[in-house]
Amino acid sequence: MAPMADSLKRTGIANLPLHYGKVPPWLFERMAKLAREITIIISAEFGPQEMLRRLSDAFWFQAFGCVLGYDWHSSGVTTTVCGALKEGLKGLEADLGFFVAGGKGRTSRKTSKEIETRGHLLKVSPSPLVYASRMAAKVDNSALQDGYQLYHHTFFFTKDGSWAVIQQGMNETNRYARRYH
Repeated sequence: MAPMADSLKRTGIANLPLHYGKVPPWLFERMAKLAREITIIISAEFGPQEMLRRLSDAFWFQAFGCVLGYDWHSSGVTTTVCGALKEGLKGLEADLGFFVAGGKGRTSRKTSKEIETRGHLLKVSPSPLVYASRMAAKVDNSALQDGYQLYHHTFFFTKDGSWAVIQQGMNETNRYARRYH
């Protein structure tokens, strides 16, 4: 695995209109099923690291949200796609070697615990993953000082310790959300 400094690079940012509300349950169910199948195919064909690489690409992620059936230009695409992935992969994580922790609001604060509870399924210690998750959140929330307060933190990782993070902050003054990959 690359040294920590080499692995901490931002791969993209997306600015999206801030929209409130919830996705209809019937759509979320379909999104979770389709996200599961796409992740299974990508992981089987190219390995779980390829799924991480794709999720790290802001343009691919936005297109993925469209394929899943969500609004093409809304702050909700971030939370909904990450939630659909997490829900769709429940029970398959160990077989795929691909894990999703965290989420929106209070769920984001459970990320470290979710990583640690899957530690027995990993080929590496979960401690560096917990550290990476916390540092990514600190950098994007405190060090950037860009006016966007984080409210979403989803951490994706594989059995071998590779990881990607998708976070989103909101700026209520300009009514925009900013997604960080």
